[in-house]
Amino acid sequence: MKIKQFKEMVGFGILRLCVGMVIFILVIILYDIISKGIGIISWKFLTAMPKNGMTEGGIFPAIVGTVLTTAITALLAIPLGMGCAIYLNEYAKDTLITRLIRMAIRNLAGVPSIVYGLFGVILFVETLNFGTCILSAGLTLGLMTLPWTITASEEALKNVPNSYREGALALGATKWQSIKTNVLPYAIPGMLTGTILGLSRAAGETAPILFTGAAFYLPFLPKSLFSQFMALPYHLYIMSTQHHAISKVRPIAYGTALVLIALVFAMNLFAVIIRYRLRKVRME
Repeated sequence: MKIKQFKEMVGFGILRLCVGMVIFILVIILYDIISKGIGIISWKFLTAMPKNGMTEGGIFPAIVGTVLTTAITALLAIPLGMGCAIYLNEYAKDTLITRLIRMAIRNLAGVPSIVYGLFGVILFVETLNFGTCILSAGLTLGLMTLPWTITASEEALKNVPNSYREGALALGATKWQSIKTNVLPYAIPGMLTGTILGLSRAAGETAPILFTGAAFYLPFLPKSLFSQFMALPYHLYIMSTQHHAISKVRPIAYGTALVLIALVFAMNLFAVIIRYRLRKVRME
């Protein structure tokens, strides 16, 4: 056996080992959560209000609160993030200021979520006087997701060959027309995929909503965007670490974790479906 073939075999073996370890760990985690949480999942658990300090009843308010905050996050992060990425990649010149802006955006993507939570308290809760509510939490998560959206969208735009832009410009199209017709149709699948992955991360965050409006036990639905709310991540955190009867509510905690995982999986599946359909339309 030649040395090159031996090195290739060793390299592929290491890659397969890494993939196998990741899948093995993932299977163990999912098996633990599913096996301990599936027994409590029912229509009543998903649609009922909590009772007796969350020792009985369901998690419907937490599901509604999570969906509302994620929707507000999407309304802030998607248009602003994609618009910023289009400007930086298609219009902005490669100057020192532009490079500093890109570096700042990438650094913001790595800032701990608790820092965004404290910033959300200062900006939305106190300065803008929204109070601790759904709107404050959703906007805070939107700011946290924005750097991810910008970075993912810009990378998707960079993958579109320059010949697509030059061909449209050579035919007399304006800059925006070339972007709209020749660039975005090829970049949108990647932009949406990265954006929804960021939203999935935001849906599972606890620290930002902890400071800006989430409550552990509210046996009713929020009346408006300026009301406090329950959310699955914060609910799970309290049930697992702070509840006065942890052993009693442990099945509920596992059920909540399973619902949260299912919600994140549904969002990722939605991204995959959108990407597939857009690619299919583009090929046609």
